[in-house]
Amino acid sequence: MPPTSCQDATMSRIVTSREFAARLQLALPLVQAPLAGFQGGALAAAAAAAGALGSLPGAALSPQALREEVTRLRAAGDRALNVNFFAHHVPEPDAAREAAWREALAPYYAEFGIDPAAVPDGPGRLPFGEEALAAVETLRPAIVSFHFGLPAPELVERVRATGAQVWSTATTVPEARWLEARGVDAVIAQGLEAGGHRGQFLGDDPSRQLGTMALLPQVAAAVEVPVIAAGGIADAAGVAAALRLGAAAVQLGTVLLLCPEATTSAPHRAALQSEAAQHTALTNLFSGRPARGIVNRLMRELGPMSALPSPFPRAANAIAPLRAAAEKAGSGDFSPLWAGQNVTGCRPVPAKQLLEELAAAL
Repeated sequence: MPPTSCQDATMSRIVTSREFAARLQLALPLVQAPLAGFQGGALAAAAAAAGALGSLPGAALSPQALREEVTRLRAAGDRALNVNFFAHHVPEPDAAREAAWREALAPYYAEFGIDPAAVPDGPGRLPFGEEALAAVETLRPAIVSFHFGLPAPELVERVRATGAQVWSTATTVPEARWLEARGVDAVIAQGLEAGGHRGQFLGDDPSRQLGTMALLPQVAAAVEVPVIAAGGIADAAGVAAALRLGAAAVQLGTVLLLCPEATTSAPHRAALQSEAAQHTALTNLFSGRPARGIVNRLMRELGPMSALPSPFPRAANAIAPLRAAAEKAGSGDFSPLWAGQNVTGCRPVPAKQLLEELAAAL
């Protein structure tokens, strides 16, 4: 019996995944997710040693820190590297909303003896701009990826001029098409199960968000560029399934959080290995933008989704001292315990070993 069209598509996608890996000189069609706030260069180096694509969270590193991390990585071998940035818009200051957010947190400040007047304010994490671009133009990584859409076209063109591929995240089919129309080299299809910040940038209707295995084949059918699956993939069978559904590669994040190369905090590590990890939710309390994490005290008492926080990324300013004080006491009650809906693959083993095991079925 001749293969069906579905089988033909599956076969072509398997070849595509191999070609995709070969183009970047990777042994495995796996991407280590850039874990902003939870990694440095050690995790990227371990991913590269396994034959996967290592990533650095440029969104959480100063340009100088980024240069230092890339220099260390290249001293160990000149492999392809993905550097990730945020492409959000900086919100205008809103004194009334900021005051309301801090008023909501006032009982917690009192609990930890924090002076609200001493809590700093400011724009928070900055989007990709001239300073980050200057670092990219100097470092010339193989891939520059973005979250929350894309920066201004002129910035993207200067990234392309370095020879880098440009990738970005889509959480819906319209977002994937939008990105393809603007010339991205690959789309990261982020399912609703994924831990950390949603990459959504066209609207904020949660009912339009799909799980990975529903989103992936629809995005693969809608665009011509390679699609990278992300969200809820925690074992070798999941990796193989994503490739069969149209992914050219699979991006893995949550599953790596217990690896010794990750900088995951002790309270976060404990939560990932407890029954609490079975209950995750989208929350905007920690940054002002929806992100999936393990439900903790702050999420139970104020949210998880709320109109109280200042817009992303300003909301994090008011949370930072609470997080620091609680973690010092061994508690994750005020920490962003980012995690996807499937933590079954999380193990405290070297990242190289874990990634090799995840690719065992390929």
